[in-house]
Amino acid sequence: MFSGFNSFGSGYVNIPQKYEDFFRCYPIAMMNDRIRKDDANFGGKIFLPSSALNKLSMLNVRYPMLFELTASENGRVTHGGVLEFTAEEGRAYLPQWMLATLGVQPGSLLKIGSVDLPLGKFVKIEPQSVDFLDISDPKAVLEHVLRKFSTLTENDVIEISYNEKIYKIKILETKPETDAKGICVIETDLVTDFAPPVGYVEPDYKALQQKQQDELADRKKHQQIDPAAHGEGTMSKRIRYKGLLKEPNDAGSKFVGEGQKLSGKSSKKNDDKGLDTSKIDLSLDGEPAPLNLPDGQLFFGFPIVLPNANDASKESDVQNTFHGKGQSLRKSNKRRDKGDHASIKSKAPRSPEVIEID
Repeated sequence: MFSGFNSFGSGYVNIPQKYEDFFRCYPIAMMNDRIRKDDANFGGKIFLPSSALNKLSMLNVRYPMLFELTASENGRVTHGGVLEFTAEEGRAYLPQWMLATLGVQPGSLLKIGSVDLPLGKFVKIEPQSVDFLDISDPKAVLEHVLRKFSTLTENDVIEISYNEKIYKIKILETKPETDAKGICVIETDLVTDFAPPVGYVEPDYKALQQKQQDELADRKKHQQIDPAAHGEGTMSKRIRYKGLLKEPNDAGSKFVGEGQKLSGKSSKKNDDKGLDTSKIDLSLDGEPAPLNLPDGQLFFGFPIVLPNANDASKESDVQNTFHGKGQSLRKSNKRRDKGDHASIKSKAPRSPEVIEID
């Protein structure tokens, strides 16, 4: 019935114990090249010697293994995880941002001890440059880079690498709040809040809105002044197509004369309706004259002339010039027109029905 007390009396309970040791700290860049480092310099994990792993296994340290790093020179504290136990004896290799946060130089003495931190629920960060705003999806980037971190500590300035560029981020606040001012970010849902980046200036929205209104008013005013915007002329009028053609050339025109229509009417137009072809140089020799157009306009080569009633009457005259009906070699009774072609029987004299004899 008291088996629980018997088991307690027969042996001791495996209570986790705290691990502490002193190491000389060096940046990861100074590690042996035979050790694979990848992007460990942009994470929150350190390298320890293999003897540290033996001591940790005997002390029954809880997993994940989290460590508290304390600088002996100034007493600054930060936290981190462990990546590998491949360092030389008596040495610990840290990311460069950890050395800057602790304010120590390579070869300084650090006290590294195991620590338990609660799972993080909230963190507020502050980018140290406005370049962080150039990232299109910062949430996805943070979800990716925070996988290389085991802990986050307040007032730490971490470094992340994204798209071959390094960004510095300061940890302003963490929750839940503890005396260690740090949280564990392994397998947890972390709510992230962003503070304005250092050097960011809030734009004056009122001045920006007023500028947009002024630009819109100027655009409307320009449209009212421009007759082409209201359909007062065709494209040829807008680029002064007639004026370009009326400019005479010193060499003179080699093609002069007047055309004739099949209807017999003259093809010469009035000066106010057309151009004087005698003054137009249609020669293809020499350098062509430049066609200078205003910005934002295109020309497709021919002026547009709207049809009117006179043009319709002229077209009807041309159509009436050729009139008649065609004949087919093989006629059918259905298509024969009795009005225009009289039959043979109708041409023969018809005998009267009554004959009178005097």
